[in-house]
Amino acid sequence: MAKKFPLLPSQPQRVCWGCDLYCPSESMRCGNGSVRTPHPSELFGEDWALGLLPETTASQPPVPQPAPEPVA
Repeated sequence: MAKKFPLLPSQPQRVCWGCDLYCPSESMRCGNGSVRTPHPSELFGEDWALGLLPETTASQPPVPQPAPEPVA
């Protein structure tokens, strides 16, 4: 089972983010190469996950969509 991916880790530069092992950047066990894979927040900024997460608000329940008409 895959580990939950942290959205905003406190010190992402300490870990290789290339696989589920999350190895320290100085001793990678997975054979991912000699360079660690950076966390997306290091590449795209702290708001990198805004487009990935569904936008829901507690005050507005989801509106059901009508079913499409059957094609004859």
